[in-house]
Amino acid sequence: MKRFSLLFLSIIFSVHVFGQQPKYIFYLIGDGMGLNQVNLAEIHQAELKGVNGTEPLVFTKFPYVGFASTNSLSHGVTDSGAGGTALAVGRKTKNGVIGMDSTGTIPYKSIAYAAKEKGMKVGITTSVSIDHATPASFYANQADRDMYYEIGKDIIKSNFDFFAGSGFLKPNTSFDKKEMPALVPQLEKAGYKIVKGKAGFDKEKNKGQRMILMNIDGTAADALKFSIDQEAGDFKLADITQAAITSLNTNNNKGFFLMVEGGKIDWSAHANDAATTIHEVLDFNESVKLAYEFYRKYPKETLIVVTADHETGGLGIGNGSSTLNTKVLAHQKVSQGALSAKIGELRKNNPNAGWDEVKKLLGDNLGLWSVLKVSEKAEAPIYEAYKKSFIDHHNETEKSLYASDDKIATLSIELLNKLGSIAWSSKNHSAAYVPVYAIGQGAETFHQKLDNTDIPKKIAEVAGFDF
Repeated sequence: MKRFSLLFLSIIFSVHVFGQQPKYIFYLIGDGMGLNQVNLAEIHQAELKGVNGTEPLVFTKFPYVGFASTNSLSHGVTDSGAGGTALAVGRKTKNGVIGMDSTGTIPYKSIAYAAKEKGMKVGITTSVSIDHATPASFYANQADRDMYYEIGKDIIKSNFDFFAGSGFLKPNTSFDKKEMPALVPQLEKAGYKIVKGKAGFDKEKNKGQRMILMNIDGTAADALKFSIDQEAGDFKLADITQAAITSLNTNNNKGFFLMVEGGKIDWSAHANDAATTIHEVLDFNESVKLAYEFYRKYPKETLIVVTADHETGGLGIGNGSSTLNTKVLAHQKVSQGALSAKIGELRKNNPNAGWDEVKKLLGDNLGLWSVLKVSEKAEAPIYEAYKKSFIDHHNETEKSLYASDDKIATLSIELLNKLGSIAWSSKNHSAAYVPVYAIGQGAETFHQKLDNTDIPKKIAEVAGFDF
């Protein structure tokens, strides 16, 4: 009887492990999205409704929640190369390396390759360039994250089915700055159809073909616009995500693996731009919504995992008072970069613009002075930057990893952050834990403290991948 019971339990376990494997896997990564970036978006949404608390996002309502450490092999604070590699291959490497060991000589197999080996279609998508560190970690093996041309060529060897993002950073120039054969014709020769923008994808008749979807000609190759700056018709991460789902699910009975990166959460956090960061988290949430809608159609066949490669900025919610006031961030209408451009345009058209004219521009775009009271003490550093720029004609800028913004803009947004109860500890990455959310088949394995390398291993375990 005891032997029969053990046999019965063994059969049940085998059915669970081998008979209940997810057919559709969504792996969504918010670059730079620490727990406080998520929490800020929820608090802000609640405050706009007059509620003291949080307004949950789609993924924060997932039934299984954990958190992960993110250190790299070489540093306590990871970069996106090592962070992306950990999430893709389940191994630590040193900062700056893509899909390889710390010496840059031994390639590692990513979970995306394991999915492809099992017969699944594979999609790699992002709101930044396709050759950027996090997406690259899933298909490329290169010793340096800045080897953009070489990373792009690794698309060919991957044989994955769908790629999407803003474009390619160095499609004609090698890492050692030599002119090279253009990348795009090589990708076309390898069997990829190059499609531009949402309209281009909508017109494409053979949506199930191998495809590389990029933004339309004339737009920036490094990234889509920040969500806060987008206008009707602009290419969005949600457009990319929906296109990927449609493409991967067309004429396919073997399932798919889709990685989606919300890449510009990191960029806005590097700039310490809280309002833009909120918009980026909410924009990322729209892609998670699409994955969740798919899950609701196929709940027993789908696994969704949402996490981040690291936290950026050391974001703090609350900067002294017990009362939060994040709702004032809603007065910000454009990103810090777009505000810098507006100030630059004013300087070009009117080099001697008066202080009142500059204050009006800041009021229209941030609510300072026009809606929000600004004390003389708070105004002083912004006025000094104005004098240097418009009176002394010596323009000052402040650098972050992905931008060099006008000093007037950075000081003004710094003030709005302060009024909005926000503090930042740096303009770089931090060692803070990142959240992990999961729903669907196998999601119960994501409910505890993890290391970032555990996440792809657990996905592979529940999916039955050779990894």
